Amino acid sequence: MNQIEFIRSQFPQLGEKVYGKDLVYLDNAATSLRPRSVVQKWEEMSLRYNSNLHRAVHRIAQLATEEYEATREAVRAFINAESASEIVFTYGATASLNLVAFCFGEAFVSEGDEILVSEAEHHSNIVPWQLMCERKGAVVKVLPVDERGELRLDLLPSLITPRTKLVCVSHISNVLGIVNPLKQIVNICHSMNCPVLTDGAQGIVHEDVDVRETGCDFYVFSGHKLFAAPGTGVLYAKRSFLDSFPPYMGGGEMIDTVRWSGTTYALPPHKFEAGTQNISGTPTLVPAIEMAEALRQNEIDQLQTALRDYVSSELKAISGLRIFGEPCSDENKIPLFSFSVEGAHHEDLALLLDKMGVAVRSGQMCAEPLMDRFGVTGMLRASFAPYNTMQEAEYFIASLRKAITMLRG
Repeated sequence: MNQIEFIRSQFPQLGEKVYGKDLVYLDNAATSLRPRSVVQKWEEMSLRYNSNLHRAVHRIAQLATEEYEATREAVRAFINAESASEIVFTYGATASLNLVAFCFGEAFVSEGDEILVSEAEHHSNIVPWQLMCERKGAVVKVLPVDERGELRLDLLPSLITPRTKLVCVSHISNVLGIVNPLKQIVNICHSMNCPVLTDGAQGIVHEDVDVRETGCDFYVFSGHKLFAAPGTGVLYAKRSFLDSFPPYMGGGEMIDTVRWSGTTYALPPHKFEAGTQNISGTPTLVPAIEMAEALRQNEIDQLQTALRDYVSSELKAISGLRIFGEPCSDENKIPLFSFSVEGAHHEDLALLLDKMGVAVRSGQMCAEPLMDRFGVTGMLRASFAPYNTMQEAEYFIASLRKAITMLRG
């Protein structure tokens, strides 16, 4: 058994059949599959160490708390944060972004201030800022993308004004598959005294993330895209911001003392983790991180590059097919392809591919402003993970060609 076969054996769902055909799972940008180690950790926590965290002195509660806090340290090491106190657990990237939008707005945003958001963002990195700006009387401004899908960084310095309080960009677009130059963006923004929030939901899967090296002030991601259990998420924030933020929610765990005369709050990160946390789910981030690290091997990286180049070349050879997200350098592209096909609706294509055993995404990918930018109502997206093979890529291309022929008549 070679390396890729062994890896695939750790993901049982890859052995499923759809309509009698082997499943080819190419919807990884929406959610990844789960390895056995993650499921086993969830079962262990659920069946052996199910107890509320931090509160009780009995042994099971202590073990559950130790697992939970060990996970915080594992995440800290994975992204090279300075302190575990900078790691806040949430139920996903969406929750992390909403937390920052609310708390940052309360702490730093006044009427007439600005939040700069890139045009390629997921709705979760747009709507929370709109809600906050409506509440505070502030304004959302847009950093556009060009026809290739790359951010117009030439415009960034002129878009940042003394009223710009924060710049929000994705590490990798979930639609375009383009790796944004995060360190360059941070350097530009910091030179103008503006902090940066990064949506790393895709970036954490495909890139080595070092928050201290890039210098970003906030980095958020979901566990379910990184092989962990659903309902798990991470907010990295520099401690200075967490110290300045008001609480996001009130309840147990986030308090120091509670009196009718007033309440004082726990120190970060517990200040932002009100209520009963995801006792069984959050510890699955540890085996998920271990899997992610195991997948970052030279042999697998080479396969991913070859797979990306093959799919890109084959898609470009299909008449009437338009790829969205073609950076100047292929090195800045992950194996994620969103496209439209003349004479074939994206949903019809997805349905036909499903009948052939290929799972892809169709629609707006929670990025409606980006659809408007490119003048389409939706796209078809095939997103590959390190457990996908060249044989699956070849089958996808053959199935796509067959589906297009069927629809075009």
